[in-house]
Amino acid sequence: MRLRPLPFRLLAAAFSCGAVALTCACAGVGGATPAAPAGATSGLASAHSATKPGLGAVLTSKGGQIFGFDINSTGNDGILSTATSIESFDQDSGAVTGSFPKKAPAGTTYSIVGITTGDVALAIRYIPIKSSIYSRRAYNTIAPPTQQKFTGKWTPPLKDIQVEQVAPNQTAASTALYSIELKKNDIPDLIVSNVAKNTFSKVVHLDPNFFSLGNGPQLAQDTKTNQAVFALSPDYGRVGGDPPLNVLFDMKTGKKTQFNGLNNGYYHAGSVNGAAVDSNTGIFATDTELNAQVEFYNLASKTATFAQLPCTSDTSQLNSGSGIANDSTNGLFIVTEQYNACGSGSAIVVYDEQGNIMETITGFTFYAGEPAPVINPSKRMGWAFGPSFSQLQQFFY
Repeated sequence: MRLRPLPFRLLAAAFSCGAVALTCACAGVGGATPAAPAGATSGLASAHSATKPGLGAVLTSKGGQIFGFDINSTGNDGILSTATSIESFDQDSGAVTGSFPKKAPAGTTYSIVGITTGDVALAIRYIPIKSSIYSRRAYNTIAPPTQQKFTGKWTPPLKDIQVEQVAPNQTAASTALYSIELKKNDIPDLIVSNVAKNTFSKVVHLDPNFFSLGNGPQLAQDTKTNQAVFALSPDYGRVGGDPPLNVLFDMKTGKKTQFNGLNNGYYHAGSVNGAAVDSNTGIFATDTELNAQVEFYNLASKTATFAQLPCTSDTSQLNSGSGIANDSTNGLFIVTEQYNACGSGSAIVVYDEQGNIMETITGFTFYAGEPAPVINPSKRMGWAFGPSFSQLQQFFY
């Protein structure tokens, strides 16, 4: 999902860390060793298409602050939501190509969950409940996103849910979605759905002791093995706490397997801020908050390695990564960094799947808990939030 989150979890963790003295400990998978130096990157090592890596166009929405967006990973269309409108845009130019509705119903607001297979966008309408401070959620599809109207409904089998994340997937028919049941103390669920057909093949009721919002579960999808892949912190990202937990669910049977993640650093790993998987290779990448590291797991062998973000140490919480996107075409992971440790502003750090830094792209303006950028691998182009709350930033890598 491409919703801009509130920074509460990151700020709360920063407040609780500080001057706590702990003994250094590492717990992980396999024989983890650093895969990249902690210093600044040099040069642009990866092969590129005709476009030079760096920043591109800036899109400014017509409706104000942007709450969610996505792009067609093999096409040229994109979609975003503001509180009062849904807008389509051109990936290459950043031009807004259309908007609807002309006037939102009183009190109704919108968000975009993401684009799924078949160029089908999933949107949420928040509809006010009379004499209540709460809203009910209605889910609609827009196919294609340039249609300028809702083209269908998505009616999950669970009542009154909030979809928190949709696993990036525009190739497989079934998509993994992480949701919470609002009237049942935010009980978490994994929903497997063909969004385009409005069908549901599996609902897994997740253990709230592990998959609650406070543990920050991050969802990815391995389309080759048909697995939903979660990474989470089992103790709310506690300083000196337990290792992160990687949990895989078979999307057909619901069968679960899990293994501990790396827990490096003086304060240990803390919360998992982002996660992505390459379905071609089975490499799963995460980034963690307290140690400013990026972890790379082989899901088949359960082995791992890690990289320290450039110009950081394993106590550089402020410079930790946020969202991660995967480019399976070029074998890359793209990590957002709110506070660029090697300079000013925000940055995107591009890694290969062995944890080697390929390039660092600077000049972004990110905010706390920034979600992953969305990318079009064939163009080696992506879009991210910023520089202002009503804008999106194009980049090339």
